Amino acid sequence: MGLITGILTLPAAPVRGIAWVLDKVVRTAEDEYYDPGPVQEQLVQLEQARSEGDIDDEEFARREEALLQRMEEIRAYQLQRGGP
Repeated sequence: MGLITGILTLPAAPVRGIAWVLDKVVRTAEDEYYDPGPVQEQLVQLEQARSEGDIDDEEFARREEALLQRMEEIRAYQLQRGGP
């Protein structure tokens, strides 16, 4: 970037900085939301609760279905972004 371009675009620097920060915040939020780790942990805890008799098979099936749908959503997002 040349000196004149730098001087002329200086007033827009705060806007670019805010846009950069917002982009980082959105990416971090998406990474946390689409992290499969917590969902996998919930599936393990759900299986443990069923084996210990804390929940019945019907409740287990309902909650497992919701978690598996969430995993599918995460996988679709990762494939869209070119992840694992």
